[in-house]
This record gives sequence, structure tokens and C-alpha cells, in this order.
Amino acid sequence: MSGELNRRDFLKTASRVVGTAAGFPYVVPSEVLGGNGSTPASNKIVMGFIGVGSMGGGGHARGFIPQKDVRAVTACDVRAIFRQQAKQRIDRHYGDNGCAVYHDFRELLARPDIDAVCIATPDHWHVLIAIEAAKNGKDMYMEKPVDVHVAAARALRDAVNRYGIVFQFGTQQRSNRDFRFACELVRNEKIGKLHTIVVGSLTSIEFPNQPSKPTPDAEEFDYDMWLGPAPWSAYTYQRCASRAMGTDGLWTHIYDYSLGGISGAWGIHHIDIAQWGNGTDHTGPIEIRGSGTIPKDGLADTPTQWRVEHTYANGVKMIHTDYRNAANGYHQFSSGALQHKGCGILFVGDQGWVIVSRGGMDADPKSLLQATIGPNEVRLPISREHRRNFLDCVKTRSQTICPVDTAVRSDTICHLDDIAIRTGRKLRWDPAAEQFIGDDTANRMLRRPMRSPWHL
Repeated sequence: MSGELNRRDFLKTASRVVGTAAGFPYVVPSEVLGGNGSTPASNKIVMGFIGVGSMGGGGHARGFIPQKDVRAVTACDVRAIFRQQAKQRIDRHYGDNGCAVYHDFRELLARPDIDAVCIATPDHWHVLIAIEAAKNGKDMYMEKPVDVHVAAARALRDAVNRYGIVFQFGTQQRSNRDFRFACELVRNEKIGKLHTIVVGSLTSIEFPNQPSKPTPDAEEFDYDMWLGPAPWSAYTYQRCASRAMGTDGLWTHIYDYSLGGISGAWGIHHIDIAQWGNGTDHTGPIEIRGSGTIPKDGLADTPTQWRVEHTYANGVKMIHTDYRNAANGYHQFSSGALQHKGCGILFVGDQGWVIVSRGGMDADPKSLLQATIGPNEVRLPISREHRRNFLDCVKTRSQTICPVDTAVRSDTICHLDDIAIRTGRKLRWDPAAEQFIGDDTANRMLRRPMRSPWHL
């Protein structure tokens, strides 16, 4: 800011000054100078956390605050209990009372001292918060998926690129050795020419309708803010329950807030790896057809079963299905494949196959598991820890293991699957224009209306 010395510049100057001021001794604390093995305060990444329930508070805050070059200073949530729990966790770690709490993300993002934020709210809030973060110059680690409609994802991509923001998408499987190695085997044709990918994802659930209840006091839980851009619905405890409240997060199975298992609840993780292995991070399929089962009644209304086939311009077919049906697809191509209950990614070539999940890897021939990727072969970027990769990129201003352009492409495929199921017909997709070809109805489904006053 003109005429003022900002916090970082002040600390950098202070670390060089040892002397007196106005006749009094000036002592620089050892932590500021980086003594005792600590990181100088001027080199720390100052972070805020938006959405600090189950994943944001229990997962990401716990993962970020022990990093020696991070200083967490804020926690934001529409639930008072989550805000206070996060504050206690952060203050306890640093041994002070320095964590401020907010219930409105805009107040947090307006703070000039914050360098980066972690966004881990329900899916329908991701992009609105992330765009505001980009406008305020904040680098961001954003939980998957991108959002509940494609138009929002594109708007975020534009904002991140326009403002030069370092962005990490929460598809942390890219920071796992097995997933990277499986993709390298495929990209280097160790299984021969890739022709089929089978993706199995955890499914959504059915849940009965619930009676409406009085809206909680906004000081304890701001339900209107929780709904945000989503359509108004009468309050029920189950609608917006969180795992941090001792129950499964039902909202992930409600279409107003998520696409369910086909995307945010799990599917985006595996679709993202399928894209990586197929070498199509920059594009998408050209044809999609599929069917699925969506509950006709009840609070949950995302697909509980599905099978969607994709055709890529390179000739590869990808089948995305729920885990109950995935095993048949796996064994159709790979007798004796890894037993992982149908949740993983199988790559099939004309000379073998490789399958990978969080349970491990398997391949045919088995010798692939000990294969070496040569220096002149395709070698994918290495990240050994997803949050650490983000922090390192914040410092170097380099691209993360899963930047925004990659995130939007993978996320879009999940939306294509959902739209194919809901329309019940074969769709043609132009990956360059990111539009359906000759289908106005399907194109309208790429965007959702937002409840006032929220808008892209």
C-alpha cells in the first residue's frame, strides 16, 4: 500500500535491524529471525481456513498448521461450534490467542495479511468463495469438486488465471506414488495401446424426507448463509448435517448442493486419475451416453446407480460406473484384478492392464509392477504430499500438481455424466468450445440459477 510499510516488509526490515530506537534497546525475537530452527515470520505463509467442519477443520487445518512455514490466523464457518473448535486447535498449536474467527468469508478474505486460504465448504459454495479469494489476491487450496455446475467452474478458471493465483485442487491422489506410477505405465504404453478405462466410484444413498424444524438461531448456525446460492428449503437437521456432528454428511447426496457419488462424494477423484492416465488433462470426451437410477422421492436425489460410456477423440473408451457394478466391468477385462470392492481405475491396453485404487495396484503382466520409467519416457510431475505441494508452489509461484485448468476438465466430465443420466440420451460434446453439439436442453443444464443476492 502506498506510503505504508506492509507486514511482510516490516518483518523483513526488522530481521536486519539490531540497535536502539528512541533510546530504548530493540530486541528482535529469535522466532522472527528464524532462530532455534524456526522459519522467520517474514517467510511464513499466512493462512485462513474457510469451512472448518469435518474436512476443513479436522483434515486440512490439522494438516497445514504443523508446517513450519505456515502461520494460521483465521477460521471461518457458519457454525459457531466449528469456528470455536478450529480456533482452539490453532491457538493451542501456537500457544497464543491469535486466531480470529468469522462467519462471513468476505470479512476473512478482505484481510490484507492473509496470503492463502483453504476452502472446504459444501460444494455449492466453492466457486463463489474462490472467486472472491482470487479477487483479493489469495492463493488457494480448494476441496473437490469445483462446484455444482459447469458455468461456475469456468468462471473460477477465468478468475484464477486472470489474477495469477496459485491453485491446488483437492484431488490428492495425484500426490500418491501408486496413482502416478500407474498413469506413467499407461502413458508410456507399458500395457500396449490404451483402449479402455473402467472407473468405479462410491455411490449415493437413498434417504427419506424429513419434517421441517424451526430454523436455528443465526448466531449458532446461519442456515440462510449455509444455503447461499442454493434454492431455499425449509430447515431439517439432516439436510445440512456434517460428519463433524457425528453423522454422515447427507448434503453430499442432495442435488442442490452436490452431484453425490458421481462427483464430489468420490467420483471426481477417480475421473481425475483417468484423465491423467489418458493424457487428456487439456480436453474431454466427444461423446457420452449413459443411464442411472435417481431416487424419485426423499431428501437425497443424486444417482444411486449408473453406467456412463465416454468416447475420446484418441479412440479410448471410458466407462464410469458405481462401485456395485464396477466389479463386472473390471473382470470383463482383467480376470484376477485387485480386489478393491469396485472403487478404482482400470486401464486396459492391447498388451496388458493396470488397476489402481487406494488399496494398491495390480497389473498383468505382473512384471509391470517393477517396471522402470526411463529418463526419455513420459515422467509425470512428482508430489509426495498434496498440501506441501501447494505450499511449495505458493513460494515459487509455480504450477501445482492439480492446477485449475486440469481441475475444471476433470470436474466437467462428472457433470457430463450427470447430464447424460438425467437426459437419458446420447450426447455429443465439443471439448474445445465446452458445449454440447446440437442440444440446447443439455447446454442449459451446464448452468444453474443462483438465489439472490448471489451470482457469478
